[in-house]
Amino acid sequence: MRALLMRLLIALGAIWTLPNTLIGLLLGAVGLPFGAHAHWRRRELALVFHKWPWGPGGAITFGNVIVHTGDDLDSPCVTYAHRAGHGAEPPIVLADHERAHVYQYLVLGPLFLPLYLVFGGISVRNRFERAADRYARTGRGWWPFSQS
Repeated sequence: MRALLMRLLIALGAIWTLPNTLIGLLLGAVGLPFGAHAHWRRRELALVFHKWPWGPGGAITFGNVIVHTGDDLDSPCVTYAHRAGHGAEPPIVLADHERAHVYQYLVLGPLFLPLYLVFGGISVRNRFERAADRYARTGRGWWPFSQS
């Protein structure tokens, strides 16, 4: 019964965040003629476009789509706090970080992008990024408005 309820909540979240997912699909599709390729990652609940040919490197999530410039989403990366010099932290796995954003999108839907921008965009100050790093480190705490 619990598994069925979880599937239902995920399906409702996917519908709720569909406008964001469409942005990701459009962005990812633009890279296909230039070498990007896509596949479904069940664990991330997302379609991942790998080898997206533009950008500074890394990944960005839009709804249930992750656009990734590299070959392997399971690669190590540094946290935002580590990159900003706020202390030494061990590397995290990029897939775990991006999965946290997928969860955030499933709950917040079309509210995600405006809230993400209000809270600082792509920066160490952004509670969404700190929560995604926390989740990638510990497997808990993906919700940006919790302190765990």
